[in-house]
Amino acid sequence: MKLCVIGTGYVGLVAGAAFADYGNNVVCADIDESKINMLNDGKIPIYEPGLDKIVERNVKKGRLRFSTNIEESVKGVSVIFMAVGTPQGDDGNADLRYLAAASETVAKSIQSGVIVVHKSTVPVGTAAKMQDIYDRDSKFQVSVVSNPEFLKEGDAINDFMKPERIIIGTRDEKTRATMHELYSPFVRTRDRIIDMDPVSAELTKYASNAFLATRISYMNDLSRLCEKVGGDIDLVRRGMGSDSRIGPKFLYPGIGYGGSCFPKDISAIIHLSRQYGSELSIVEETSNINERQKSFLVEKLEAYFGDVKGKTIAILGLAFKPNTDDIREAPAKIIVSKLKKMGAVVRAYDPIAMDNFREEFPADDSMSYHKNLYETVEGADATLLCTEWKEFQQPDFERIAGLMKGRALFDGRNVWSRTQTSKNGFRLESIGRPVTGESN
Repeated sequence: MKLCVIGTGYVGLVAGAAFADYGNNVVCADIDESKINMLNDGKIPIYEPGLDKIVERNVKKGRLRFSTNIEESVKGVSVIFMAVGTPQGDDGNADLRYLAAASETVAKSIQSGVIVVHKSTVPVGTAAKMQDIYDRDSKFQVSVVSNPEFLKEGDAINDFMKPERIIIGTRDEKTRATMHELYSPFVRTRDRIIDMDPVSAELTKYASNAFLATRISYMNDLSRLCEKVGGDIDLVRRGMGSDSRIGPKFLYPGIGYGGSCFPKDISAIIHLSRQYGSELSIVEETSNINERQKSFLVEKLEAYFGDVKGKTIAILGLAFKPNTDDIREAPAKIIVSKLKKMGAVVRAYDPIAMDNFREEFPADDSMSYHKNLYETVEGADATLLCTEWKEFQQPDFERIAGLMKGRALFDGRNVWSRTQTSKNGFRLESIGRPVTGESN
């Protein structure tokens, strides 16, 4: 098929490259000239493992190209995927200005009937609103489909190529058949396409993310109780996760979730529930717990030192999760901001996300960036692990002991060995686990 993907962020670029890899002729269009120039120069504007190879392969095969001319890109295609940004607005709901603008451009530019597919996460009722735009502005028949994405940053290629489910939200049978045909290569071994109406499809995305976030916040709240009563959240987690009714996923405590999906989607579904007078109190508390959890390591630092003013604190990991350069809503942002205000000196390192972080927190007398883990911890009174990159999980603690000034480690992701840290003279505090090592 001939396809157009509007938007070259995480969702759009992954979708475009994946569809091209299965033989479709795809043009990815974006009004951001810098992104398109990078892509045409063979560079990827986002960090996503494996994406560069797929893009390069399909550009060489002539199945994938990039353009800033949306009007020309949508002509002659069968399906148009909308992957434009829907950022959180001031009221907490998703801002649809960019999607509406793109829809108006498409409506005035197409020269035949098309299917328009919403990959962007949008509020309930958006498909109907955009359908009104096409009915008003286009001379051709347009069928709007809700097809929410379920991609994890850092593993987006695998998620798209081997989906657990594909949600198709449309009431038009011809459109549904085309969507099934398009996605059939991705589900050959098992049909995982779920058909539903557009409203249910839109709500499914929000409901899924809200439920997963609720599991995370529940475990974070439970981890605080574990610390109070002397329990070990890792043992509790294993006991809970072995129950088939619960399962082991998303039961890992930490310092809160971040990124582009969970915070925004939870805010949007809370806004929707209030709008219709059907408040989701569990989801609201999920958000409250998460914001509180982002400061948990700072609370621990204060309890340990009394006053962190003048203390040198090493921060390992700045992205909201490993294998991405995304710092949106990252707990490290809250931690660094609080430490700087409290008068601490921050030394930071992340394998990928430092350039993005530096834009919001420029280097100054109280903030410095470093080349690796060991350079970062040099002279530190305490070290905080905020993102569990692989290179942080089993470091040389003997070497770290020789570089740090203090002996306090704070593990925000529960990955450091209590045996190894104690063996090398460290005091280790983590999330919901007993403190090990020397006392203050």
